[in-house]
Amino acid sequence: MTHFVRSITSPKKFICGHGLLANLNDHIQSFGDNAYIICDEFILERAQREAGASIAAAGNKATFEKFNYECTKEEIERNRELARKAGANIIVGIGGGKTLDTAKATAYYEKLPVVIFPTLASTDAPCTALSVIYKQDGSFDEYLFLPSNPDVVVADTGILAAAPARFFAAGIGDALATYFEARACYAANGDNLVLMKPSTTGLGIAKMCYEALLQHAVKAQRAVEQKVYTRAVEETIEATIYLSGVGAESGGLAAAHAIHNGMTAVPSLHRAQHGEKVTFGLLAQLVLENAPLDELETVIKLIKDVGLPLTLEDLGCTEFIESEWRQVAEAACAEGDTMGNMPFPVEPADVYNAIVVANAIANSYK
Repeated sequence: MTHFVRSITSPKKFICGHGLLANLNDHIQSFGDNAYIICDEFILERAQREAGASIAAAGNKATFEKFNYECTKEEIERNRELARKAGANIIVGIGGGKTLDTAKATAYYEKLPVVIFPTLASTDAPCTALSVIYKQDGSFDEYLFLPSNPDVVVADTGILAAAPARFFAAGIGDALATYFEARACYAANGDNLVLMKPSTTGLGIAKMCYEALLQHAVKAQRAVEQKVYTRAVEETIEATIYLSGVGAESGGLAAAHAIHNGMTAVPSLHRAQHGEKVTFGLLAQLVLENAPLDELETVIKLIKDVGLPLTLEDLGCTEFIESEWRQVAEAACAEGDTMGNMPFPVEPADVYNAIVVANAIANSYK
């Protein structure tokens, strides 16, 4: 019998609650007393005020730095240099996915612990041992696989619920694909995100993620639209950030994310969120799999109910150019991408056909 190495990987701690920014020191001080904090522009002043006060009150040090919009090799280098200059012994990322990926990469190269504080529940990036590196023009460069997950992920429900509702919905879209991709990867005995085999636990967590979304996501989305947080918001954040992150990493990705990666090359989609494109990638994956109609309809109903874009037109693609989408299909099948985790061989022509049909099906449910 062939012995496969299966894995379950996860952050050391996941902390979810209200008012956590003002108590940030509590969650970082066991790892270091001189924090280098990479912040998104819009939360920089508030972080300096609230988190800064909590760190200073404990007699610890903090250096705050504004993130420069794109997770590139240059930006990682810039932050490494500044972290060394500050004499930091812990890295903290406060912001969206790209800021967090930059913090994770900086900490990895500097061999320092990292605490992740997402301000958007728009992807499951906070929990993963992965940074997505982009080129300076915004196109995908490479995945940086990290040897370990963040030390602590701190999810402040007040901040996450106050972000624009579109980002919250995008996180639901990203998380919605988790179970279907893990299921495909498990069936194919493909590689998960740490390049080991998917574990039963990974698949189970991915399934829990899907079930939590069916139960709570619509109620949570309505609350976030009103800029308030409820128990449903907390449950959904746990699903979109933790269950989705651990489920994807331990369970594996498949067609939905591979198609998303292909879609990053379409200029008219540059304004679409990661999770919005993954949602469409999921519809195309379900078409590739010829998933049962009731499953497809359950997914489409959830997409519509939380207000995610359903069709390519909703995503910003005003004109369908065949050559462009054939290129997307080609890119989605690139060597080393996650299309190889589908339980059957997939050619670019299959992907193109699935995209066309997924869009036609989506249109019929408008």
